[in-house]
Amino acid sequence: MTQAAQAGAADWASNHSDQAPRGELLKRLADELIKAGTELTVVPPLRDRVLDMGLDDAYRVQELQLQHHLANGRVLAGRKVGLTSLAMQQQLGVDSPDFGYFFTDMVHHEDAAIPADSFISPKVEPEFGFVLKETLTGPGVTREQAAAAIGEVYAAIEIIDSRIEDWDIKLLDTVADNASCGAIAVGTTPLEVRIEDLAKVSCSLLIDGHRVATGQGSAVMGDPVAPLAWLANVLGEQGVSLEAGQLILPGSFTSAMPVVADSTATADFGELGQLTINFT
Repeated sequence: MTQAAQAGAADWASNHSDQAPRGELLKRLADELIKAGTELTVVPPLRDRVLDMGLDDAYRVQELQLQHHLANGRVLAGRKVGLTSLAMQQQLGVDSPDFGYFFTDMVHHEDAAIPADSFISPKVEPEFGFVLKETLTGPGVTREQAAAAIGEVYAAIEIIDSRIEDWDIKLLDTVADNASCGAIAVGTTPLEVRIEDLAKVSCSLLIDGHRVATGQGSAVMGDPVAPLAWLANVLGEQGVSLEAGQLILPGSFTSAMPVVADSTATADFGELGQLTINFT
């Protein structure tokens, strides 16, 4: 953390930690993240800025941002599940995934030209993209019900980004920061693959045509359908459904790789197809 950021965090804590109700503190964090996302600036890590901050607090900060954007006319396109690989869970010291959301104005398609400077510090991850043909309402959604709700499967790339300075994140930070979601790219032609075979599918991440990582669908919680069922049940406990027509990204095949201007990123599913996006 820079000296200025440290000073800012200290000032914020001294001014607010003991003088405002918890709900007001969480609202201020949400407002801070909204401003950072708009201005492409960063904020100090959040995890120590509310006394005994917990996961419910972090999701409340995320939800406050969602409601702000919806009230300002943005349209929800879908949800993403993160931290689905054992490696990422171990890195952040957690044993379960997290989730975030994205809007229609965050969704790109094949050969999109995406300004790199519209992000702070972008990285890319290759994923499946599930378009739901049926609404899923938890709790109690089974793996079989989740699989039956998947209409089409597409190649997808998530562009992750962090409003937290220097990617200095733990679980509470990334959850509050919308699971570090920056944007989404999704193909326009469905992959011809059976739902039962998703865990066996291989995908490589290519940067500028060079293969930098490869993984299998089994890296996504052992079964890419499992995060969909998990998400439906977690949201169902909050009275929220996954609606038919929404796009759901269940998690990455590989670790995330950074991208810069004048680079390309490709999610290569071999004979099933691929998706390429361009950063300008």
